[in-house]
Amino acid sequence: MSATLIFLIILAYFSLLMFISYLTSRHTRDTTFFDGNRESPWFLVAFGMIGSGISAVSLVSIPGNVGNENMYFFQFILGTIAGNLFIAFILIPIYFKLKVVSIYSYLNVRFGDTAYKTGSLFFLVSQSFGAALRLLLSIKILQYAFFDALHIPYFVTIIIVLVLIWLYTNKSGIKTIVWTDALQSLFLVTVIIISIFTIKHSLGLSFSGMFTTIASHPYSRLFDWDMHSGTNFFKQFISGLLITVALVGLDQSMMQKTLTVKLEKDAKKNVLSFGFFIAFAQTLFLGLGVLIYIYAERNGIHLSTLKGKFINTDDIYPLLTLHYFGIIGAIAFLIAVIASTFASIDACITALTTSFSYDFLNIENRPHERRKQLKNKVLLGVNIVMFIIVMLFWNSHGAIITTIFKIAGYTYGPLLGLYLLGLFSKIALKGKWVPLACVMAAVVTYVLNDYFIRVFHFDVGFMNIFMNAVLTILFLLIIKRKR
Repeated sequence: MSATLIFLIILAYFSLLMFISYLTSRHTRDTTFFDGNRESPWFLVAFGMIGSGISAVSLVSIPGNVGNENMYFFQFILGTIAGNLFIAFILIPIYFKLKVVSIYSYLNVRFGDTAYKTGSLFFLVSQSFGAALRLLLSIKILQYAFFDALHIPYFVTIIIVLVLIWLYTNKSGIKTIVWTDALQSLFLVTVIIISIFTIKHSLGLSFSGMFTTIASHPYSRLFDWDMHSGTNFFKQFISGLLITVALVGLDQSMMQKTLTVKLEKDAKKNVLSFGFFIAFAQTLFLGLGVLIYIYAERNGIHLSTLKGKFINTDDIYPLLTLHYFGIIGAIAFLIAVIASTFASIDACITALTTSFSYDFLNIENRPHERRKQLKNKVLLGVNIVMFIIVMLFWNSHGAIITTIFKIAGYTYGPLLGLYLLGLFSKIALKGKWVPLACVMAAVVTYVLNDYFIRVFHFDVGFMNIFMNAVLTILFLLIIKRKR
C-alpha cells in the first residue's frame, strides 16, 4: 500500500475515535474517568470486551501457533467458558456488594491493608508487562508492515500510538473506552471474517469444502491426552479456567468496564455474553490458523523451521496477508491491527491509572480540585512505563501469547491464591508476612517448573498459575492468625 493510503486510513480511524470521545466527554464528573458514571449498557460492554480480550497477540499468535500445537488451544478455550461462569456467579456479586472502583479493595475488607496493597502491586507488575508485550507485538506488526516503508523509527511509532490513546481517553477514560472498544471489536471480528473469506476464495473452496478441508487437516487435532505434554487436555482446561478467573475476574482493566454497568444482574449478563463471544472469536482464529498453513502448503511458500518446529510463528499471518492476499486483505489487516492495538491497550492504561490512584494514592479521599491533576500525573507515568518496557523487549522472539501467559502464571498466581483463600475460608492473616508469602510462592513455582522440565521432561505449561496459587495458599496458611 502507498504511504498516502496508510496515512488516510489511520487518520480516518483515529478521527472516528476522537468523535466518540467528544460525544462521551460532554457530561463528566471527577470520577468519570474511573467509573464511567456507572451507566454503561451491559451488552455494549460485553461486545467491547472482545477487543480487549483478543488484542493483536491473539490476532497473530493463535493462528500462527496452530502449526506447532495444532488446535489444542481449543482445550484452553473450553476452560475459559468455565472461568467466566465463576466470575459471573462468585466474583460479580462481591464487587457489587462492596461497590468497589478498584477490585482489590476486596482484599482490604477481607485481609487488611497490607494484603490489599500486595494484591494491587502484583496486578500493577503483571498488567504493565502484559499490556506492554501486547503493545510490542502490535507495534512490530505496524512497523514491519507499514512504517518501515515510511522510514519512521520504531520508538517514534511507539510514542505516536501512546499519544493517540492518551488523546481520546484522557478526559473521560473508561466511559469513552466502553464505546470505542465496541467499535473496535466490530472492526476486529469483521476483519477475521474477511481474512477467512479471502483464503477460501484463494483456495477455490466452497463453504462446505472449507470446513471439510479444515477438519481433515492434521493440524485440526483438538485434544491432547499425553500427560507429559504442555498441551495436555487437563493442563489446558484447568489453565484456561484459572487464567480466565485471574486475567478477567481479578484484572482491573477487564472488571472496570463491567463495573460501569448499573445493575448486578446486567453485569452477570455482560460477563457470560463476553465469555461466549470471546470463545467463538478465538475458535475462528484456530480455523484461520489451519487455513493459512494450507494456503502456504498449496502455494509453495517457504516457512522457516528449526528442529521440526516453525519459528517466528507470529510473523506468518502478517506475511501472507501483506504479500499474498491483495490490497483488500492488506487494508483489512491494517485496520485489525489498529483496532486490536487501541482496544487492548487503552483499557490497560486506564486500569493501571485507576489501580495506582485508588490503591496507593487514595484519590477518592483527595479534594476535588486535586483529583484531576493527580490522575493526569499517574496517567503520564503509566505511559512512560509502557514505553520503557516495550523498548526493553523489542528484540525478543517467539510466540508472545505464550510469554504473556507464562508471566501471568507467576504474577497472577499469588493474586488468585489470595482471592481463593479469602472466598472459601474464614482465615485471618498476619498482614506483614503476606508480601513475603506471595513472592516466595512465585519464586518456588519458577524453580519447580524448571526442575520438572530438566529432570522429568515434564512441562507444567500454563498450569504454573495453578501451582503458584496452591503454593500461595499453603504459605498464607503458615502465617494465619486467630481472629
